[in-house]
Amino acid sequence: MHTVGTNSGTKNSLKRSRSKSLDMPATITMISQKVNNEDDDCSLFSVEEIVQYPLPGYVAPTSVSFSPDDDMITYLFSPDHSLSRKVFCFNMESGNHDLVFSPADGGLDESNISEEEKLRRERARERGLGVTRYEWVKMLPSKKKMIMVPLPDGVYVYDLSSSKVDLKLQSTPGSPIIDPHLSPDGNMLAFVRDHELHVFDILYNKEKQLTYGAKGCTLTHGLAEYIAQEEMDRKNGYWWSLDSKFIAFTQVDSSEIPLYRIMHQGKSSVGVDAQEDHAYPFAGSSNVKVRLGVVSIAGGPITWMNLLCGGNSDEEYLARVNWMPGNILIAQVLNRAQTELNILKFDIKTGLRKVLLVEEHDTWVNLHDCFTPLDKATSGGAGGFLWASEKTGFRHLYLHDIDGHCLGPLTEGDWMVEQIAGINEASGILYFTGTVDGPLESNLYSVKLVPNRAHPLQAPVRLTRGNGKHIVVLDHQMQRFIDIHDSLTSPPKVVLCSLRDGSLIATLYDQPSGVPRFKRLRLEPPEIVQVKANDGSVLYASLYKPDETRFGPPPYKTMISVYGGPSVQLVSDSWINAVDMRAQYLRSKGILVWKLDNRGSARRGLNFEGAVKHKFGRIDAEDQLAGAEWLISKGLAKEGSIGLYGWSYGGYLSAMTLARFPDMFCCAVAGAPVTSWDGYDTFYTEKYMGLPSENVDGYEYGSVMHHVGNVKGKLLLVHGMIDENVHFRHTARLVNAFVAAGKPYELLIFPDERHMPRRLRDRIYMEERIWEFIERNL
Repeated sequence: MHTVGTNSGTKNSLKRSRSKSLDMPATITMISQKVNNEDDDCSLFSVEEIVQYPLPGYVAPTSVSFSPDDDMITYLFSPDHSLSRKVFCFNMESGNHDLVFSPADGGLDESNISEEEKLRRERARERGLGVTRYEWVKMLPSKKKMIMVPLPDGVYVYDLSSSKVDLKLQSTPGSPIIDPHLSPDGNMLAFVRDHELHVFDILYNKEKQLTYGAKGCTLTHGLAEYIAQEEMDRKNGYWWSLDSKFIAFTQVDSSEIPLYRIMHQGKSSVGVDAQEDHAYPFAGSSNVKVRLGVVSIAGGPITWMNLLCGGNSDEEYLARVNWMPGNILIAQVLNRAQTELNILKFDIKTGLRKVLLVEEHDTWVNLHDCFTPLDKATSGGAGGFLWASEKTGFRHLYLHDIDGHCLGPLTEGDWMVEQIAGINEASGILYFTGTVDGPLESNLYSVKLVPNRAHPLQAPVRLTRGNGKHIVVLDHQMQRFIDIHDSLTSPPKVVLCSLRDGSLIATLYDQPSGVPRFKRLRLEPPEIVQVKANDGSVLYASLYKPDETRFGPPPYKTMISVYGGPSVQLVSDSWINAVDMRAQYLRSKGILVWKLDNRGSARRGLNFEGAVKHKFGRIDAEDQLAGAEWLISKGLAKEGSIGLYGWSYGGYLSAMTLARFPDMFCCAVAGAPVTSWDGYDTFYTEKYMGLPSENVDGYEYGSVMHHVGNVKGKLLLVHGMIDENVHFRHTARLVNAFVAAGKPYELLIFPDERHMPRRLRDRIYMEERIWEFIERNL
């Protein structure tokens, strides 16, 4: 359910590029200097500033990767600092940043892609335009440097050395190419078209269909189902074998799921063009059925693995699929309650299976992407794999042999591993990102790959420098890494560092004179503070104080920005908090803004997150109350002049907290709120709340409608009417409850928007109405 804004980009067609483009600055430094010369005069902070993307400072390169030979670094970048991006490269020898690929017609925009692609972007929270994705073509031992770029009108292959562009596959709006990916050897391209899996031979320009029998949208091959995309962070439905000879894929059967119809009430037309149907599995009902098959790239018969997920079984969800050396297929499968995950090993010739590992937790099992096969006999066995478990309460890495036996931990402590960044098996070193230095940060660390049962593990060695968040990309030779670093006081910066000791090799992108828009609007990073929950748990919060010279001393009118749901962290040492534009806008109006990560939020360990199990609307709301009481105790706020706002789960928690504590909170803005958990999807809801039939009291108490009678303050509901994630039905049901209770409410609807408004005019209108509501009622 988590709603996270992104600032990425994609579009269509292209233009032949040259190493030094005349209409483009030659280097990123020149681009930065040009922007930093903009007028720094302070101007009024208008509501339009809230909705402008990218956010101030978020113009740095994205999708950074090394070429297969590690001689070049490519990335997506927008020279005009918009959402529309192009492909650039940094040449290690010359030190130049060159434009290498630019779509002739601008690339992707929201008007030239299919409905399926629009929905995929919605689930990925993707806002980017122009070029949104590319892959290196790894044809070895070929010396050519080529990238594959998928665009709305087809898939292109661009040769960086000759500037030659080939449209390899054409896509049409009625039959789009979905989710194209190169094989590991770079010779083949797999993709889904018309719900069937296809491959394309890049060398010989030959296309082959591998699967047959798709039935509209009710039976598909190679596509991830809605639940996988929205809730499991699994966007794909097929996987290349390591030797590029086979593809594992899903067959998704949604024929037994009743369709949920969404009407486009804002359209002037009626009929099929003004409606859409979704196989949406509501909590307590059936899920789609998912099979796992393997097919040769030469075509021929499909081998179906001995696995059927769905149908209220102990093997309900196909969570992850991986390949190990020797064409061993691995599947991670969750039970319906999500308290047990089985790692299954399949023989792709027969489909027979063996249980490799079982992960169990009474709270729940959190999915991750840390399963990593090993090539060599690291511990005396024949290969093996790395696995991450929360068996100690925090996610840590463990080494397993080829048969699944645990050989021991590689990390330990009251902190969590986030991702495996790379493995150097030759030198026996593992690189990972994690929270060793605190839950508000993310850094790169190294540890030995061999566990030591006889002695305590050595502390991880930190390789990144500077407080805050570090996103890293390691080169293929395990010599260097790209570090994309930001903090509360520093916008994203991209540097090349040594993997030996973290020392700086080169700065690829920086904003040396600050961010003009940030300076012009006189934004200030929030202060991070700690408060205690009623059980003694430490809670982190961000505090945006109004300028005392303009607005006088506290207490101030206060708005609390909430999310509060699992898998999300709002408060961190990151630039994203400094450029929370709605919070900064309210601050500029003399309103104090407060964010608090209550128990249940992410990156604090399983016990902290698991506090909300079966208790949505209880502990999370009580922690938000504790935050308000702390503000009052410090003289920063006063009871009765505090409001709340949030979106998605945050919309739910805003409305719930307003209703549960009517004397403390005077108003709330609830965007796209879940108002009753029986109306949300199976995977998310049942993981945290259990089945409706087994937690009747929890579902009743966790519904906003249950508390409507307590409401004294004012509520503004904001919702897109074609939201296919949190249906408009949630808001409609809450309106019914307000009417029945004789309580006033306000409603702001967008007939043509989904979970988050995308159109600029709609976003501006929304922010204007939200501010007007806050000004009237706070």
